[in-house]
Amino acid sequence: MGRIRVGTASWTDRTLIASGWYPDGVDSAAERLGYYASNFDIVEVDSTYYSPPAENTAALWAERTPADFTFNIKAFSLLTQHPTRPGSLYKDLRGSLDSSKNVYLKDLDAGVVDEVWERFLAALEPLRAAGKLGALLFQFPQWFPIGRRNREYLLQVKERCGSDRICVEFRNKTWLSPENRDATLEFLTDYQLPYVVVDMPQGYPSSVPPVVVATSDLAVVRFHGHSEKWTSKDIHQKFGYLYGPEELESWAEQIRTLPAAETHVLMNNCYSDYAQTNAQQLIDLLGSGEKP
Repeated sequence: MGRIRVGTASWTDRTLIASGWYPDGVDSAAERLGYYASNFDIVEVDSTYYSPPAENTAALWAERTPADFTFNIKAFSLLTQHPTRPGSLYKDLRGSLDSSKNVYLKDLDAGVVDEVWERFLAALEPLRAAGKLGALLFQFPQWFPIGRRNREYLLQVKERCGSDRICVEFRNKTWLSPENRDATLEFLTDYQLPYVVVDMPQGYPSSVPPVVVATSDLAVVRFHGHSEKWTSKDIHQKFGYLYGPEELESWAEQIRTLPAAETHVLMNNCYSDYAQTNAQQLIDLLGSGEKP
């Protein structure tokens, strides 16, 4: 039997704090994380996508959570070939970059890229040492289509991360098109790369279908909601969607069928207390958290 961990993609969002989900008196960063961890046993850290983590921050996360708690870490934008603000790079690696223009992985010297990788992974050592580092989430952009070069990059990512588990989320539909789906899932399975099942609005250029499969002993499911304002630049409009009971019941049935030793379920509908509410509802629907 495998374990199902259910949590959310944030515990510090300003609209969550304003929602009243945290009890009165739970005001500090330490208290909020402690309270969150008393309700859920996993969280996804999304802030590491925008700026690499600091080792002392990771140490505080480890100190402030129970022994059985798990942190999934979203990979720094540069490492998933997203546009990256030069100001978010390590100061000594910025060189002569124009601070007004985004930088991409291809724009940097190989030595700088190696250093970014090394520092990003090294900063997670406190979580690794505490046994609290779950999976590193590599969410690739819409302009990352299926192809030999990009398959090779996935393998490079796995090699760079060594013994750390990674999981892969696509935002380009070619990976899961009818003609490519089987080949993609076979590739991920052959290399034991966990595929991220995604629930998201359909019909947009970045939309991928919710193919519910496991390609390794770790399965990951992320919920982005179905907001009608998916293209909004306001993240709260984009992810502001509260799942209804029937939607969650259907998903609970599918989650329980995933043939993985462990399943991570993360609610990313982070507006107000929507994610926390839906996560608790899913936990109740899944029962004990053990899959048959």
